[in-house]
Amino acid sequence: MDSQFTKDHALELAKNTLVASGATEENALPLAHGIVAAELEGIKSHGFHYLPIYCLHLKCKKVRGMADPVVNLKSDVAFTVNADNGFAHRAITLGFNELVPAAKKNGIASLSISNSYNCGVLGYHTQALAKEKLIGIGFTNAPASIAPLGGKNPVVGTNPISIAIHNQGNVKILIDQSASVVAKSEISVRAKSGESIPTGWAFDADGNNTTDAATALKGTMAPSGGYKGFGIGLLVEIMTACLTGSSLGIEASSFADDKGGPPGTGQFFIAINPDLYSDSFEDKISSLVKAIETQEGSRIPGSKRLKNAKSSLNKPIIIKEELYNRIIAL
Repeated sequence: MDSQFTKDHALELAKNTLVASGATEENALPLAHGIVAAELEGIKSHGFHYLPIYCLHLKCKKVRGMADPVVNLKSDVAFTVNADNGFAHRAITLGFNELVPAAKKNGIASLSISNSYNCGVLGYHTQALAKEKLIGIGFTNAPASIAPLGGKNPVVGTNPISIAIHNQGNVKILIDQSASVVAKSEISVRAKSGESIPTGWAFDADGNNTTDAATALKGTMAPSGGYKGFGIGLLVEIMTACLTGSSLGIEASSFADDKGGPPGTGQFFIAINPDLYSDSFEDKISSLVKAIETQEGSRIPGSKRLKNAKSSLNKPIIIKEELYNRIIAL
């Protein structure tokens, strides 16, 4: 039988499982919040589904459960955090404590995260900036899984970029998209269940289209929009690895197994206070939103996720029996 949890109980389950696997409460709690948020938004691949992998990585030392991230102030508007090969969520939370007030005061500020790890749903973090009435822009890199157009060997990861915008009292626009057609975790979910994937999602090791999820995980991801998707992935790689001094995708160990040491990937965030640049930002965004919403059948980027989160607040979080048993075993 599937198990049902309130939001608070789900948060405790996630935190306690991470602590039992070797994380301090300070490192576990920010990630637990991210896991629950993913569940509420309907992004199951980054919710409790990923918890056993996080625990595996704690136990095999891909992630340092006792990590002690350090924030460095490079200037009034430039901050860095050495994540100490711990969970990205705590490092980002600590960095945002400095980033947010600096952006509000100065108009724009940036945050570099190095020696980091999988940050889960990137849009979760940019939403946190948007809730402060800032424009939140985020980048994160990942182990290489996308080959350049015409090539077979992966060079960049699925490398998402996210932009979150506040309007009329809420986060209204949430662009959160990877350089690949679909996030790699979506293929991993199907590989575990034996479900096939649509044509055009990924290639096998020889560069041929495949609908077999397990075969796809041994090959490469299809870039979104062909060469344009690879270009976005390359942009993210420059912002998150080259600019932060973190591991390139071709250097990082997998986010999915226990082989290799810490991946050491990076994140980069930019926060902008629109009020210091424009007197009409709110009105312009409202006009953009209206131009989208008034068209039958269209929707604003991120609106489904935001709607899910709002409607799920008072509903139980459901964990499948098999997954729940794995979590309890941990």
